[in-house]
Amino acid sequence: MSSPELLLQVLRTQMRAAGVTYKMLAERIAMSESSVKRMFGQQDMSLTRLAQICKAAGVPMEDVLRGAADATPQADCLTLQQEKSLLANPHLLLMAICCLGHWTLEQVLETYDLTAPECIVLLAELDRLGLIELKPLNRYRLRVSNAFRWLPDGPVQQFFREHAVDDYFSGSFNGAGETLLCLPARLSQASAQELAGRIQQLAGELARLHQSDRRLAPHERDGFTLLVGFRSWEFAAFTALRRNATTSTRK
Repeated sequence: MSSPELLLQVLRTQMRAAGVTYKMLAERIAMSESSVKRMFGQQDMSLTRLAQICKAAGVPMEDVLRGAADATPQADCLTLQQEKSLLANPHLLLMAICCLGHWTLEQVLETYDLTAPECIVLLAELDRLGLIELKPLNRYRLRVSNAFRWLPDGPVQQFFREHAVDDYFSGSFNGAGETLLCLPARLSQASAQELAGRIQQLAGELARLHQSDRRLAPHERDGFTLLVGFRSWEFAAFTALRRNATTSTRK
């Protein structure tokens, strides 16, 4: 769905919620009802006309624009080239992760040894890459969905595997809200696929809580990272102890 379609769809929804019909709107903007219907049907409306209609309908234009932005389809991952661009600059990767965590510019400046001009340049680069949409006053909107994840075995995932996994698992995992599980099991392919689906649901639940807690004050939230892996695997040291075919035959 194109942006004009989304805008008008949101506008119609807002008008219905406000109890404003096409006939009522036509009277308020001095047009015929048929002309108003045609304007909506042809999806041909200037920003000036949109502002006029929003004012006449008692619908804040900001709500319409925000609703259309929220309804715009968003990517679940970046492209290979986008991830490579992030890794080419460690500061850019840091800023990207901060944005995915909905940090404000002020929070970044308070936490990391970066200047305001440096941060603004990084935000502008993330806008160019398509991760965010940079707005006035150095605010931004994510251009990726709540289901965002790094490319499987892509550049960022490889970077984290090489540089972050050991650091992550070196913790004690005994803090409030922390847990570490390593649970072996023998499963059929059907059961394994079912559990993989449940893990995807868990990721969705994490995204929901992450979004919901944005309304809380910064001091009421802390940075948590869910690192989940599920695959057919045996520790190499244990594999080395397996009986080989020749040994089994001799016995």
